[in-house]
Amino acid sequence: MQSFATAKDAALSLRPDAPVYCFRPAVLTADAKAFVSAFPGKTAYAVKTNGEPMVLETLAKAGISIFDVASPGEFAAVRAAKSDAEMLYMHPVKAQSDIRLALETYRIRTLSLDHEDEVAKILRVVRALDIDPATVTLFIRIQTKGHAAYELSKKFGAAPAHAVELLQRCHRVGFKVGICFHVGSQIEDPDTYERALASTDWVRNRADVPLAGLDVGGGFPAEYGADPRRKQRDMPKSSEIMARLTADLEEWGFGDLPLVAEPGRVIVARAFSLIVRVLLRKGRRLYINDGIWASLSDSWTGKITLPARFIPDPARINRSGNAAKIGAFKVCGATCDSVDILSRPFWLPETVDTGDWIEIGHIGAYSLSLRTRFNGFYPDTFVEVTTPFHEGEAAEGYASLETMAD
Repeated sequence: MQSFATAKDAALSLRPDAPVYCFRPAVLTADAKAFVSAFPGKTAYAVKTNGEPMVLETLAKAGISIFDVASPGEFAAVRAAKSDAEMLYMHPVKAQSDIRLALETYRIRTLSLDHEDEVAKILRVVRALDIDPATVTLFIRIQTKGHAAYELSKKFGAAPAHAVELLQRCHRVGFKVGICFHVGSQIEDPDTYERALASTDWVRNRADVPLAGLDVGGGFPAEYGADPRRKQRDMPKSSEIMARLTADLEEWGFGDLPLVAEPGRVIVARAFSLIVRVLLRKGRRLYINDGIWASLSDSWTGKITLPARFIPDPARINRSGNAAKIGAFKVCGATCDSVDILSRPFWLPETVDTGDWIEIGHIGAYSLSLRTRFNGFYPDTFVEVTTPFHEGEAAEGYASLETMAD
């Protein structure tokens, strides 16, 4: 992998027509270690957030030894990156063949569920393999209510009374049991964890069974951009959220229970940026070589504000407009799908034009995981960059909430 000091250096040296991912392993290592030191329990990196081999290998070198996995593909990716890693199979709904693969081949002994049919599937495999249920921990996932960019309890999680029944059933069979929840991705309300812990306490008291642990899931917010022209939400920093969560765990009596967290965004978001090229400027529209079907799905939903840094092509001598004036541009993706338009415009210098590049920051979470091969476009070029995105030249543009006419 080629290495550059900044993404601008990479763009001007390579002059790429295809999107280029800028990987910052030092940033990934620092953010992972910061989370591990702040959370009062075990850290299980959520592989779904970004399961690239370079990410998993860097995290393993940084000391991450536990991974939250959801599929055979993720089992194999983790095993390849760290042969002795512990894996937590925390997807609540699983194929029985995948359960067998997890228990038999990968020796996974921690799983989650939110329905009695999952108990039956797991029990059938455990009995077929003659595994002692007491060596297996089943986390019962409960529903939570909160505010996050992406809510997850609409699809998964047992209602509190149902969770009580599941805990008691699994305990009677002989499994070790725990409780888990996931408040959503990129929380927007600092009270979210406290409400989830209140529900957990209700379930724990009524189930009245020994608990092997509590898994607080993910949701820890990553740092993104913000439109400087708009009033910003007064959200606490990650350190404040962690301090508050730690205090809430003690207040609700979970401080002595083995704890697990499944961070994703907060660890990997800042570790990558993306260099895209402007294929065409058409009035106030910019057509770029990436889009919602590739790296920019978060920019389609409109739930994440991405910082953008303008990298002008020095080969273009003549430009129109005022370079000091920042304007809003609607951004269209590379595919022939008319839906492939970012929901928020980018604010960039008025001189931006065909052939220029834009570095889009903090796209390490989900951007790579969700990219597709639609229309044959599939960004897969990587370089290493040593300067963190926020330490480079000031980002001129932001994907903003502002709407634009065509």
